Amino acid sequence: MKKLLTLLAASLMIFVLAACGGDSNSSGAEGNESASGDGETKTIRAGIGLNDQHPQYKGLLKFKEIVEEKTDGAIKVETYHSGQLGDDRTMTEALQLGTQEVTIPSTAPLANFVPEFSVFDIPFLFPNEEVADEVLASDVGQGLLEKLESQNLVGLAYWENGFRDLTNSKRAVATAEDFKGLKIRTMENDLHLEAFKALGANPTPMAFTELFTAMQQGTVDGQENPYATIYLQKFYEVQDHVSNTHHIYSPFVFLMSKEFFDGLNEDQQKIVTDAAKEAGKHQIKLNREANEKYLKSLQEEGMTYTEITPEAREEMVKKVQPVIEDFKDDIGAETVDKVYKAVEEATK
Repeated sequence: MKKLLTLLAASLMIFVLAACGGDSNSSGAEGNESASGDGETKTIRAGIGLNDQHPQYKGLLKFKEIVEEKTDGAIKVETYHSGQLGDDRTMTEALQLGTQEVTIPSTAPLANFVPEFSVFDIPFLFPNEEVADEVLASDVGQGLLEKLESQNLVGLAYWENGFRDLTNSKRAVATAEDFKGLKIRTMENDLHLEAFKALGANPTPMAFTELFTAMQQGTVDGQENPYATIYLQKFYEVQDHVSNTHHIYSPFVFLMSKEFFDGLNEDQQKIVTDAAKEAGKHQIKLNREANEKYLKSLQEEGMTYTEITPEAREEMVKKVQPVIEDFKDDIGAETVDKVYKAVEEATK
């Protein structure tokens, strides 16, 4: 009888606690439901190839801050740098499969998914950053982001990688002739490969995560990236020369898995979209400040800096022009013409 009374008392206590909301899990679920609308805490795994000192990663931290604050923690953002989740292509494919939520590749590897993104790989397309900003914000720039949906991807915003410049361990590059015979690592992009061949170099595509070791071992003589990347990846330890070729302006594209984005409610979709844009503005500002600083730092580390004259750059433009004509139809002639028109208008 005593055992029966004890069991009845325990059952009554559980009933009272449940009615009073004493279950901490119940309280937490209510909190999430008010923030997320469906009672479920969602997680964004966001990965990039660059390290945790690069402006891109600092921009990603800004995105995390905004999203978690605006959703009251209903969406958590986990950040991964230095290729921890794979290279650009691997992570982009993971987004397509729904096994990762965010990555921010350059437009060059994206051309493997949407060929029109190769338009940004046309050498010497943009004369300066301001023109690039206007073109990316234009109808043609935003229209390219919309094309990603057909690949199960959502392009939320453009960030900035910046103007790509050449480094190598062999000699100073001041003219088109100086490219001859240099083994240059490029991204896996046919237009990049053919442009460097036209300049006389021997382009070698490989994953960014393999690049430092390849330069250290002499597998390649050099590479091309913005100053921030060159410095923060410590390429100055295995490279002697840097030239301001400014041959390509390379945007980053903030990508989200379409499967994940479609699973968000309307408020959440607006929050992540706005956060990608706001964090992008922050990242671009940091990137431009960093590139100015890091060029000086590269010289302080012992690299020889070579300024490309307007005449030498014009000679480079002439050498790659046939390549541009060859690739125009592959990229999409209409897209190429629209971008050139947008550049012309932005330059006025």
